[in-house]
Amino acid sequence: MNRPSRLIATTLVLTSFWLTSTSHAQLLEEQVMQASAVVFNEAMTAPLNRIPQAMLSNANAVAIVPNVIKGSFIVGARRGRGLLFVREPEGVWHAPVFITLTGGNIGWQVGVQSSDIILVFKTERSVQGILSGKLTIGADAAAAAGPVGRETAVATDGQLQAEIYTYSRTRGLFAGVSIDGSVLQVDPWSTGAYYRSPAPGQPVVVPPLADQLTQTVASYANTTATPPIPITAEDQQSGWIQQHAATHAEGLRAQLVQLAPKLYDMLDDQWKNYLALPSSLFLDGTPTTPEQLQITLDHFNVANSDPRFQGLSNRPEFQSVFNLLKLYQQSLTQDAATLQLPPPPPIAR
Repeated sequence: MNRPSRLIATTLVLTSFWLTSTSHAQLLEEQVMQASAVVFNEAMTAPLNRIPQAMLSNANAVAIVPNVIKGSFIVGARRGRGLLFVREPEGVWHAPVFITLTGGNIGWQVGVQSSDIILVFKTERSVQGILSGKLTIGADAAAAAGPVGRETAVATDGQLQAEIYTYSRTRGLFAGVSIDGSVLQVDPWSTGAYYRSPAPGQPVVVPPLADQLTQTVASYANTTATPPIPITAEDQQSGWIQQHAATHAEGLRAQLVQLAPKLYDMLDDQWKNYLALPSSLFLDGTPTTPEQLQITLDHFNVANSDPRFQGLSNRPEFQSVFNLLKLYQQSLTQDAATLQLPPPPPIAR
């Protein structure tokens, strides 16, 4: 393949990836939402081994992580994606944010096992641990296997007074389980992909399935005879979600920060300075403007178009950073005008 063809192919692949990544992510997150709804309903309605409804009384949050994969040869590993429902002190439940659960254990088991995991958070401190960064179960918050059955009086672990009660379902049965060492983190990219805003500056929309599942969690947590606690108003829900969601632009920025060092490792100091990205890209909370990016893009354009620098511009590391820069600049320009076109030609039949 000649140089122009390689560059066109690289551009098409990267552009196609970023144009389809959001819709693909939405599909994946919808699947997580659907699986979580099934897991929670079955956990609360199983005849003999359900999670006692009283466990959710005064809960500060509930996490549902369906289909956690546990691979175990010599060193086991867990990985799962799920949802976190948080209740405010006044009793209002928020629509869920997406989370990841990762962890490992040492053992000699052989095989791969899939489990559904539910966590009931009994303290505000444990919830804030997740929302502020990450939470390691057992280290940052005391955890215990939760009781199951029909009883309304929930037994605790007595002396430990667990902050989190943990449940797992394997082979169709829910049971208390210890998952100490597992790490929970908010997944801002999945949250941002699932909750979409109809227009820039507009509140995000909570899809019906997320709204329904939030109401279900709230109804089981309400142990009195009064109606289920409603979720917050639309504008409050939007603010909550946006606080824990990352935008498409932030995703592109994260990719640039990750890929750029691979390019710079190949360059001498002069070229590093010439192709340097704006320093604001690497500083959290510091905005980067399209004008700042244009200076860097001008330098990349020169290197890309000058035959003397083919050894650099032919490198996939260069093309990856170059195309991400262009996409990132476009994502920061929110006032792009809608094309004014005549109606499309009729479809041939």
